[in-house]
Amino acid sequence: MPKSKATPKSEAMIKRNLIAQWAFDTRTILGRFKLWLEDIEVTRLDDCNAPEFTNNITFAGGAMERGFIMTAAVTALGTQLFGRHGEGKGLGKAELNGVKKDADAISAYMMSEALWFLTRQLPENHAVMVCLGEGLMAKGGETPDMGSNPLLGFGRIYARPEVAVFLDRQVQKLINNADFGWEDFIKRVDQAGVTIWGAAIDTLENTSRFAKGCETGPMTVLHLFDQPLSVTRPYEGYMGNLLLPQEVVDAAAGESLLVNFHTPRTRVMDAIKMTWSDIKPENVHVWTLSGDSRVSRIGSLWDQWNEAGAHVAEDGWILPTTGVPIFTDSGTYAPTYNVGSWLDDNGDRHVFVVDGYAASAEAMQAASLAPIQKIDVSLSLFSSKFDLSWDKENSIMNLDAETENFSQKLAEVVGKELTTSDVDEYRESIREARDAGIPVDCSTLSAEDFLPRKKWDVMALAGFMMDDPYTGAPGVEKLNENTYAVTVRLSTPQGTKQVRISLRFMEEESLRPLVCNPLLIRFFHGENHLERAVKISDSGRIRNELMTLCSEALDHFDDNGIRLHFERISTDVISIEDQIILRNVLIWYKDHHPLWFDWLKLD
Repeated sequence: MPKSKATPKSEAMIKRNLIAQWAFDTRTILGRFKLWLEDIEVTRLDDCNAPEFTNNITFAGGAMERGFIMTAAVTALGTQLFGRHGEGKGLGKAELNGVKKDADAISAYMMSEALWFLTRQLPENHAVMVCLGEGLMAKGGETPDMGSNPLLGFGRIYARPEVAVFLDRQVQKLINNADFGWEDFIKRVDQAGVTIWGAAIDTLENTSRFAKGCETGPMTVLHLFDQPLSVTRPYEGYMGNLLLPQEVVDAAAGESLLVNFHTPRTRVMDAIKMTWSDIKPENVHVWTLSGDSRVSRIGSLWDQWNEAGAHVAEDGWILPTTGVPIFTDSGTYAPTYNVGSWLDDNGDRHVFVVDGYAASAEAMQAASLAPIQKIDVSLSLFSSKFDLSWDKENSIMNLDAETENFSQKLAEVVGKELTTSDVDEYRESIREARDAGIPVDCSTLSAEDFLPRKKWDVMALAGFMMDDPYTGAPGVEKLNENTYAVTVRLSTPQGTKQVRISLRFMEEESLRPLVCNPLLIRFFHGENHLERAVKISDSGRIRNELMTLCSEALDHFDDNGIRLHFERISTDVISIEDQIILRNVLIWYKDHHPLWFDWLKLD
């Protein structure tokens, strides 16, 4: 019999197959949040036109890749809908801070839950470990008055139970045992045959803009590496950062000109002119943070760029590549996607660069985009004080905090005598970075300094809650009463894709916040824990939420114990009234389920 010819697949069948495979690969996440996958649109943003499923662009493999994309999508969706978006507009400082804390809490919780369910599908010897998290440091006007934010920070392990227990114990040693360092940690992990994928996470970038209801900016960011970052303690600080097209640094090197964060910006402009002789100085657009609180730290950077004739981009400037106004009050990560050069309609060349500083998690995330975006990223360690200019910060962080003449050396760098309180704050900044394994003796840093195995791979995910000025990606879109579309961008050294995911809620509207809110937050808002059916999973769930909501109030002891110090919980994070509820809830759980909660001690 003659062989029958294969019938070409119709577009409808291709779409059904696409949705079916995505639904299968992400079924645990969809089931956890009671969501139905309605539609998927995958667009390649690189030169590859390969259809979905024909090649993988991540080290995680196709199924896990789709799971991480869905993790970013549900985090963006849940935060946008249930994170009190815009409720802080017009409120006073304390009230606005409360809205921000709630938004950070739900974003951290949504991603944590999604990661937990996603990693049930990891290979048996694999784990995801959060190495850097955004939110540990106060960001209220760059001062410590508003307390740390809920976050996913250092040491959070997502893996199958046996692997998670083993790694949790090693992390506890890193935190509590001064004689147990990074090399000891990695040796134990390698001997056990465990593979760790490290993560740098900011579950809600631009929290203030989200709380105030701004139309652009809020997003969730997850960078996953094929190895753990060499960080040994919970850490968040600041880093100076200069992001340039790779061509600029290469052209300067060819003329024996070193370009990094410490290079005078007039010389950086010279390097740009070496690269493109036709460039007009005013067509060099510099994105940098702005505002009065930043003048003392980077005001002289602005002056140097202005002196060189560059355009220091102002808040509201229309970005030519997307036609969307930018903002400069926050958000140092997303502009990285626009670093590069282009020709306008008149044939004139433009260059976009990023300068200034960023929080450590954002700085590391931007640095790890370098091989993807073909850019050069130069970082420089900063203290957590905003009194001094950028050109003195790294000299301070290079000092030995333990020498007897530290105060004298510090005064020499600063140029004046300092109070005992100032000296203590600078010493603490150095110690925190040193104890966390951050290289404090380097003048500049790059992504490789956080990845000691040097050869590394990364998958960078961004889920957009609101429109993004730098990529042109849309925010969450409401399609009907129950269905929403979320856009996620995945970037790797092997390619870039943008995915539009349409999700339908299967729960009625009144129950959706219960599905997407942390259990403790639900208790704070009136749900009665006495009337709720208790599951053994509540133990891990509450442990996870305490580590997210008030990590600074926790001490870790023995292999698995956590001690909660109520006096260390900021009232900006959990109010006095809610702390009373929290104590009563935890006491009840310990009294009625002592075996499940034997890990918890209350002070």
